[in-house]
Amino acid sequence: MTSGRARAWLVTYPRAIPIALFIFIAAITLVSVFAIESNAQERKRGEVREYAQSIASALDRRGNSFSAYLRAGAALFSTVDEVTPQTFRQFVAELRLGQNYRGAEGIGWASAVSPNDTEQFLSRVRAHQPDFPTLDASAAAGRGVMAPVTMFSPDTSRNRRALGFDMYSEPARAAAMDEAKRTIMPVASGKIVLVQEGAGEAPGFVIFMPVYKPVPGSVEQERALAGFVFSSFDAGQFLDAAIERAPPTQLGVRLYDGASDGSNLLVSRSLGAAGTDRFEQPVTIANRDLMLVIDSAGAERLGALSMLTLIAGLAMASLLMLILRMLVKQTIEDQARLAFFEEQNSIRNSLSRELNHRVKNALANVLSILSLTRRRSNDLDSFADSLEGRIRALSATHDLLTVTDWGTTPIEAVIDAELGHFVDANGDANGGNVHTEGPPVQLAPNDALSFGLAIHELATNAAKYGALSAADGVVTVRWHRERDDLAIVEWTETGGPAVTKPTARGFGTELIEKVVAHELKHRVEIEFLPTGVRCAMGVPIRKRGDFQIRQAPEKSA
Repeated sequence: MTSGRARAWLVTYPRAIPIALFIFIAAITLVSVFAIESNAQERKRGEVREYAQSIASALDRRGNSFSAYLRAGAALFSTVDEVTPQTFRQFVAELRLGQNYRGAEGIGWASAVSPNDTEQFLSRVRAHQPDFPTLDASAAAGRGVMAPVTMFSPDTSRNRRALGFDMYSEPARAAAMDEAKRTIMPVASGKIVLVQEGAGEAPGFVIFMPVYKPVPGSVEQERALAGFVFSSFDAGQFLDAAIERAPPTQLGVRLYDGASDGSNLLVSRSLGAAGTDRFEQPVTIANRDLMLVIDSAGAERLGALSMLTLIAGLAMASLLMLILRMLVKQTIEDQARLAFFEEQNSIRNSLSRELNHRVKNALANVLSILSLTRRRSNDLDSFADSLEGRIRALSATHDLLTVTDWGTTPIEAVIDAELGHFVDANGDANGGNVHTEGPPVQLAPNDALSFGLAIHELATNAAKYGALSAADGVVTVRWHRERDDLAIVEWTETGGPAVTKPTARGFGTELIEKVVAHELKHRVEIEFLPTGVRCAMGVPIRKRGDFQIRQAPEKSA
């Protein structure tokens, strides 16, 4: 019973059950792959976290080392009456900048100077440094103190750009110097552009350490600010010096001054695009809070174990689905064959009905033409000639319909097909004796046959008696859309022999006014003007659904 029910389900749902089984096993496989990849991502995050902490520790160590150097300098400079170039050079020599100061621009001394004492300060400095630049005391009148860079080591052309620069003239430096005075500790400035950069815009920062000296003659051993020993840093070189080892994976490193937004970015060693994983590690350098951001590009492909699991799971799911498909394959093929046979039978029936309909229409047209031609012919030769021309007209239109697979046919193509041999007979291309003008209009098959027959009759009459019988005669065929479902075609002859209204109606006139008008289901007007024949007829514009292959009529119950 259970086996029969399962077999019935397989027959009823021959595609759904194999697919459902495949989806079920594939889902289990994907869950397994997800678990494996999640563990791998967690391990990767651990590596990134460890890498970030190692860089943060390196930055912290370097910041502490620089702060210790500046503390030592402050202790030394506070014991001398004046920081001379000799004292400064001796201090710098002990630091061994080439070995211990990697990542820094150098170390400098900025004297604390009152705007009123700039002349005395310059005279003292220029005794040792004749090229020392002039100070602008007017800019510092409201502050009461200036901190011009007095000495800087190493003594390079790049670092000489900083000499004479008033540290208090820039807000970020001034804020750090005030904080250093308040705490009497090394303090790092915010994001700045070093004076050494000149026209460059590379971000950097400066660490300041204040130097105080006892005020001579003071009772309570008051101390006065003598200046600042400082160290300036290019942010990019500072970060590069802290990155001691290659990252475990493809990582990007960025360092921000405070919060991690674009305006605070100090330096970026990024991946070139935003990473999929982001890890932030706070760093403090000389009492300044920075933010270290590590970007990970994320896994672009599955790991080996995940790939193996995925392939094995999908292979098993495909195998089971194939087995189920084989169980119902024969049934599906039988159903497909039955459906195919039914479809072919239906197509044959439709084609037979359509062929029968079109043959009847063609024979009806031939019979009508034959009957009218016989009544209007006086002898056998005229009968044969007239009948042959009209049958050829039908044949030409049939050829057009065959080219278009009995779909819609351009009205201009029907006109050209019927008038082509008349134009060639006069030796002129289209535009010489015959002019056609009108918008694109598509005709249904039966309408094209009737319209072509009318054009043939008009052209035959024009070639015998009208405009096409004279060298200067012109036939103009114009059409326009009267409505969405109706086009008006006007045949006008000029330049031919003078026309007199016939006393008896000819075969062509009767064929157009009776047969063609009946087939097109619109009235046809023919006028025999002295200047030439004029004919106006309405041609229906049918929708394609009005003449599609006919379906079998439904039988009444």
